[in-house]
Amino acid sequence: MMGKGRVEAFSDGVIAIIITIMVLEFKTPEEASLPALMHLAPHIAIYAMSFIYVGIYWNNHHHMFHVVKAVNGGILWANLHLLFWLSLVPFVSSWMGEHYRAALPVALYGLVLFMNGVAYGILAHLLVRHEGPDSVLAKAFRNDRKMIGSVVAYAVAIASAWVLPVLSLALYLAVALTWLVPDRRIEKALQMP
Repeated sequence: MMGKGRVEAFSDGVIAIIITIMVLEFKTPEEASLPALMHLAPHIAIYAMSFIYVGIYWNNHHHMFHVVKAVNGGILWANLHLLFWLSLVPFVSSWMGEHYRAALPVALYGLVLFMNGVAYGILAHLLVRHEGPDSVLAKAFRNDRKMIGSVVAYAVAIASAWVLPVLSLALYLAVALTWLVPDRRIEKALQMP
């Protein structure tokens, strides 16, 4: 059995770098005027939504690993899988910021969000299996409706991007808002007898 400390520290570092890269993607306005700044409004809005997404994953990752006792090789790879998909958020955020009305960037943004959800689900599943059926994680993750609903919303948003990109953006925002309050299932499971 391996300790979990290095996984947490590495993940925190990668997520901090992801957030830093996202903000470095901003270009300053060419003019010192309000219209020039307003031209960046889509970038700022998409940055804020993407920052929230990365923050949600960091928060839930922290909660999940708080109750984990140890990790194994499969968990290490599943964690890297999640970090891989999270690391693509700055790229798709920047591209969608430039082309938020175009189907391909909006759909690709959704695909990355979808894969983040899938990767998080795989990591959670492996952690539950490793910790056992009576673990805090097993109790916390018995009800995965919110996670499943999010992945379904991403799939609908990806398909909608080809017809109505603004609907996709609204779905991405709706999912982010549903997860804005940290997942309390682990905290509740910790309080169970």
